[in-house]
Amino acid sequence: MVPRCFAFEHLLENLRVAAVLGIACSIVAEPPSNPHDAYFRQVLSRPADAAAELRTVLPEAIAARLDWDALELQPCSFVSQQLRSRYSDLLFRTRVGASEAYVFLLIEHQSSPDPLMAMRMLEYKVGIWSRYVRENPRTKTLPVVIPLVVHASRDGRRWECPTELSELLDIDAATRDALGDFLPRFRFVLDDLTVTSVSALCARDLTPATRVLLVLLKVAAGNRSLAIEILPLVRDFQAIVSAPGGLEVLEWAVTYILSVGETSDTELAPVFHRVGPHAEEVIMSTAERLRAEGEARGEARGVARGRAGMVLELLAVKFGPLSKETQDTVRSATDEQLRHWAARMLEVESLNEVFER
Repeated sequence: MVPRCFAFEHLLENLRVAAVLGIACSIVAEPPSNPHDAYFRQVLSRPADAAAELRTVLPEAIAARLDWDALELQPCSFVSQQLRSRYSDLLFRTRVGASEAYVFLLIEHQSSPDPLMAMRMLEYKVGIWSRYVRENPRTKTLPVVIPLVVHASRDGRRWECPTELSELLDIDAATRDALGDFLPRFRFVLDDLTVTSVSALCARDLTPATRVLLVLLKVAAGNRSLAIEILPLVRDFQAIVSAPGGLEVLEWAVTYILSVGETSDTELAPVFHRVGPHAEEVIMSTAERLRAEGEARGEARGVARGRAGMVLELLAVKFGPLSKETQDTVRSATDEQLRHWAARMLEVESLNEVFER
């Protein structure tokens, strides 16, 4: 039998060789492994579009006290690489009254709601505070962090999980009453797109780009009749195209539609004909680009699959049998992530540490 450490080192050396051989493939621009994450970030990274969503769903008393003109995107993420296929997050700094504050926006784009989301959001909140303390070591106070979760189930499952941390605690009613203020009351704001109709989303006071984003997050995935369902968005698409940089924003939307939907560019053409000639050009060029990228990915897929399989083998040798979630995460990873994880596994003692940032 080959010694365990020898097998691990042998596999690692093979991975290094595969990485060298795969350099030519890695320079081919790959589309985001998660189109939901890409589109969400492209639109809501822009403070004006993010503010439109936040002002609509946050309690009115809170929204009235936030300084929306000071909203500033922070260059950080608190969702681990292992969970990127299910969640995306954005953090904004602003002011509430006279004090500094943060707004944490997270979108869940998996099939079913996370029953432990209240705990997960608390972890992210503590992560934000820890980052603040590192950057302000002499501080004696913490900024307010306002959390918002946008839920967009791909199979129409409404959110029925707790939105308050205390609701997760397994205690009877009498004990709950006795503990009183000792229970954590942390709660997050929820925007459940699953139970919000397209007409209701269209009626919200949103920027055109944000309205299109929310509607598409709700209806686009796997939709074979999308050409009909996006007709209410024609005016928004027209407003997007007429704004500075609008063609790029339109391309984001079209890329998302063609990546996750089941409606072809030919079927969508009549809708974008109503938007205008520039929109027709965008859908044609985007469809051509995606087809070309698909062909390039097909050529590189064999090499990428082999590299991912080697990382999975390395992980299994060092840490034992892997869960399906871990296997899916590795198989959907980029070349850069695979190389990073391969290096990390030499330095850490647990599987979770491999995927930490």
